[in-house]
Amino acid sequence: MSIRAVKSESHAQPTMEGAGVHLHRVFGFGDTSETDPFLMMDDFRNDDPAKYAAGFPWHPHRGIETITYVLAGEVEHGDSLGNHGVLGAGSVQWMTAGSGIMHQEMPRGNASGQMHGFQLWANLPSAHKMTTPRYQDISGGDIPEITDDDGTKVKIITGNFWGKRGPVDGIAADPLYLDISVPPNTTRRLPVDTRANAFAYIFAGAGRFRDASNPVGVLVEKEFAGEELTARDMSGNRTLVKFDSGDEISVTTGPEGIRFLLVAGKPIKEPVAWHGPIVMNTKEELRQAIHDLNNGTFIREGATGI
Repeated sequence: MSIRAVKSESHAQPTMEGAGVHLHRVFGFGDTSETDPFLMMDDFRNDDPAKYAAGFPWHPHRGIETITYVLAGEVEHGDSLGNHGVLGAGSVQWMTAGSGIMHQEMPRGNASGQMHGFQLWANLPSAHKMTTPRYQDISGGDIPEITDDDGTKVKIITGNFWGKRGPVDGIAADPLYLDISVPPNTTRRLPVDTRANAFAYIFAGAGRFRDASNPVGVLVEKEFAGEELTARDMSGNRTLVKFDSGDEISVTTGPEGIRFLLVAGKPIKEPVAWHGPIVMNTKEELRQAIHDLNNGTFIREGATGI
């Protein structure tokens, strides 16, 4: 078994999207090679309704999948095909935009005004770019959760983990998407497919993902000495951790414990032509998509399914 080295760490950056939604961009709109097949991730946690209530009015998507995971509050969504629904706390929507869809998402806070969640964009391979759009709306109660002997909890949104499979299926990249909580002062190793690109995103507590290429340091010295890790030794809220190759990751927590998303997927390794929420393989395909959008032919009928 080989522990994945930490390739890099970075912090989500404040930005605005939609009609004025304040959020933090975890990654996106840059070099996608290290996160392939994932293109972008946003953290839209906010406790002030004035900073998110305007939402994300009608906008197009083509060639990608959007994954919305709600922790608190609700997201009302609708599209040009007549679909409509509300994502509540703990629920997930995996939308395959495929050949094209017009979509809107309007967040609503809970009784305390909290609107917490994440949106991840996954690329579609060229063979599925023009597939028929579809939704998988999963309620929180349908997401399996495993609690291990040491108190580590794992919610499995998609993929196989510890003998259970998440409810989202039929995804071309065959990804792993987990919500993991590790209790205080604990070290855990977690399996990851060696063929997949993988990253962790910390959104509560703090921890240290050991770099296998440099195992000697403050963290290891304190572990052997039985000392308590401090905040200076660990990465905390809104930190993205990208991993190198290997078949496990290792995380060590301090007195707060940690909660993070662990996401992994097999890279598509195809060219990316990107214009906002439209992602194709070539500039010509991108020009065609924009032409379709401008001429009212963006929504296709009879596209092949996955």
